[in-house]
Amino acid sequence: MYRDQTFSAVVLAAGSGKRMGTSVAKQYLPLLGKPLMVYALDVFAKSPVDEIILVAAPGETEYCRRQIVEKYGIEKVARIVEGGQERYDSVYAGLQAVTGTYVLIHDSARAFLTGEIVLRAMDAVIACGAAVVAMPVKDTIKEAGADGIVSGTPDRSRLWSVQTPQCFETKLVQNAYGKLMEQEEIHVTDDAMVVEQMTAHPVRLIEGSYENIKVTTPDDLLVGEAILRRREKEAKKV
Repeated sequence: MYRDQTFSAVVLAAGSGKRMGTSVAKQYLPLLGKPLMVYALDVFAKSPVDEIILVAAPGETEYCRRQIVEKYGIEKVARIVEGGQERYDSVYAGLQAVTGTYVLIHDSARAFLTGEIVLRAMDAVIACGAAVVAMPVKDTIKEAGADGIVSGTPDRSRLWSVQTPQCFETKLVQNAYGKLMEQEEIHVTDDAMVVEQMTAHPVRLIEGSYENIKVTTPDDLLVGEAILRRREKEAKKV
């Protein structure tokens, strides 16, 4: 299906997880007997993606190799590289190791990724060169100043909550990040924002899943456990 295309997945696992309030980084926290990051890695390993670039926290590349990749038999991990202080530093490091024509950038804390989402993302990035997984927001969003006073209410029908993977032609996003890293001050929150600011290339939103949550707080682990248990039950029915 993707015979003439090659795909790399950059999986980010270099965060500290401060909001989790634990001494262990969230990507290593156990969830139903496996470290959180194993779930997303496994999805990419079973997908048509050609290689996985795993971005680990500084000093943790060997730990990830032994205790994650080798222990859990994760295939397609071509390289494990050290990330940096900020997310964009880690993405930039991962992009330097990519060999695919297209790249899917994913936060390992989004452990409930599915193969179907990966396939939609791959199809979309071939079609448009820049595609980001997202979902329409459910809640009304308010804009407010530092004083907490509401200054506006955006039209909810035009608002999307952005997820990962965020997918690009490799050269496009490498060039965009190259320009970003030359800036004296950097204020970006996702990869699409880098492409939006540093290039004229349009970014398309594609449907993800409301289950494709990012584990950030202890409550998210409880939600994630419920998602996995439901999926296990559904798999047994098939």
